[in-house]
Amino acid sequence: MSPTPTPNPTAAPVHVLIVEARFYEDIADELVRGAVAELERAGATYERLSVPGAFEIPGAIAFVLRGMAGGAHRAAFDGFVALGCVIRGETTHYDYVCAESARGLQDLALHDGAAVGYGILTVENAEQAWERANTNRRNKGAVAAAACLRMIEIKRALVDRRSAIPGRIVAPEAPLSAVRPRPAR
Repeated sequence: MSPTPTPNPTAAPVHVLIVEARFYEDIADELVRGAVAELERAGATYERLSVPGAFEIPGAIAFVLRGMAGGAHRAAFDGFVALGCVIRGETTHYDYVCAESARGLQDLALHDGAAVGYGILTVENAEQAWERANTNRRNKGAVAAAACLRMIEIKRALVDRRSAIPGRIVAPEAPLSAVRPRPAR
């Protein structure tokens, strides 16, 4: 994952909604700590919305997007950080929740243009969850927040301000040797 984007004093402020599944509250709290630290490091503001579980995260974001489109929501969010944890049990419920929450978030990104950072842990046991949630280890809340910030940056450059992009578009992380001109047709 690329480092947190450096705050740009001339850029419009970034406002993010953290949507957190509270089914495993202690794990959710740790994921949120990492996400908040990452957002604050980047100079972004945020609000939080709690939902019962990971399955409800895409629906909650869809409600917010509809409210924003209709002018009903008091804040305009530039992006969303989806945080939660799904631990495999003895039934196929795990498979449905994992697949449908991921699909729902991807649909919001593809069909609604939402900048989403995916931080839903899908693990076999609590030990794996803590390995990925602990802020002193591989906190996926921070990773999801960084992904959200990068997607906001990309969206602003490519969608919101198309005319401000001269010439060829090159991702900043791509080495120049990786950029090859298209062959002539």
